[in-house]
Amino acid sequence: MRRTIGAMAQNRVRVGGPYFEDLAHGQVFADAPGLTLTSGYAALHQSLSGDRLRLPLDRELSAAVTGRAEPLAHPTLVCHVAIGQSTAPSQRVRGNLFYRGLRLLRPVHLGDTLRARTEVVALRQNRPKPGRPPTGLAVLRVRVSNQLDEPVLDYWRCPMIPLRDPAANTGHADSFDHIPTDAEPVDDLPWGWRLSAFRPTEVQPGTIYDIEVRDTVTGAPELARATLNLAATHTDPAASAYGRRLVYGGHTISIAGAHATRALPDLVTIVAWRSCDHIGPVFEGDVLRTELHVEAVHVRDGYQLIDLRALVHGCPAADAGDLTVVDKPVLDWRFVALAR
Repeated sequence: MRRTIGAMAQNRVRVGGPYFEDLAHGQVFADAPGLTLTSGYAALHQSLSGDRLRLPLDRELSAAVTGRAEPLAHPTLVCHVAIGQSTAPSQRVRGNLFYRGLRLLRPVHLGDTLRARTEVVALRQNRPKPGRPPTGLAVLRVRVSNQLDEPVLDYWRCPMIPLRDPAANTGHADSFDHIPTDAEPVDDLPWGWRLSAFRPTEVQPGTIYDIEVRDTVTGAPELARATLNLAATHTDPAASAYGRRLVYGGHTISIAGAHATRALPDLVTIVAWRSCDHIGPVFEGDVLRTELHVEAVHVRDGYQLIDLRALVHGCPAADAGDLTVVDKPVLDWRFVALAR
């Protein structure tokens, strides 16, 4: 006897991320796919950022310095994948306020596979504002490991997430004081690398590099999609608080990093983010410029750690040709670079 199962009833499942009320302290998200870094990912990141960091570009130099045949993966590409893997709880994000305490614990090379574990560690409901939908802040602790289960990245980030019920009072009012406001690089630098292939970097604290060449943000959804970023605001205009797609903040960071390599072409790599604050929205087609500040230089045995601060301003493409237009601050990024 044959039986036919007809469409007697519909089982409709709505697929979307959690609202603020759905998040709880200690909740863990660890089901994002692992992602293997390939030359295709490296090429995509390069085409969207224009970064001139030498090790990810030069296979022979990378092998001579690091001792591994596979090229070093660009540190900001590693961060993009780690951020994308952490977006299951923040699919409805209205904006990411900050990153804190980010440390690259060991080098990542093409061919390595990254996996992330994201934990909700603090929640704070925002005060209601007239005419604006209610939101809350969620602090996420993200730990990333490689295919050998070795830790490679550790950081905190803080997305702002809407509430489902406009009248809800979750009672979440956590202090964020326990979230690190800084990040010291790991102790085992420079990881046994042979830095003699690099020229010594001579730079003085207090120096400010005003990078004249600006860059235009293009391909923003492509970077978000490629790095598994689920935040709808980067691909769906209706999901944005601005009624238009918001550029993923890491895209702005990549362009700032590319500007930094114009000013300091012999940086070896980035080893930590002391802090990173998104202070203004960026949209597809915006034109960005960077002012790079040297905040401190720490001389070690055979290498240097340089504290840098990138202040990024942007303006819409329509205004970019008028140099009298005052652009607006969009990013304040403090990071630590390794140099010879």
